[in-house]
Amino acid sequence: MTQQLQMSDQVSTNVPDLTAKFFRGLGDPTRVKILHLLLDGDKNVGELVEMVGSPQGRVSSHLACLRWCGYVISYRDGKNVYYTLADPRVKDLLEMARLILTDNAERIIASQVIR
Repeated sequence: MTQQLQMSDQVSTNVPDLTAKFFRGLGDPTRVKILHLLLDGDKNVGELVEMVGSPQGRVSSHLACLRWCGYVISYRDGKNVYYTLADPRVKDLLEMARLILTDNAERIIASQVIR
């Protein structure tokens, strides 16, 4: 028998709010860039700082947000902390976003509602 995680009543009544909060985790270009960089393999903070071009503190804050939302997990190897995608579905989510964006890029760029 497969084990399934059941949503608590509190969570199931808040699905729209929680879903919006989940997607706000992708609401910053730096966080999306970090996820795309992790598609190529695990990276430590120093590597991400260099690749993203932002200060270490800012990258660490973005990584904390991504961890809380369940997009990434971290592990320690010696003195370094590495980050990896938490779930293979994150890759699928990014690919789906790319496909939708491809079909709607001009409309998204022209949007007066989403800035």
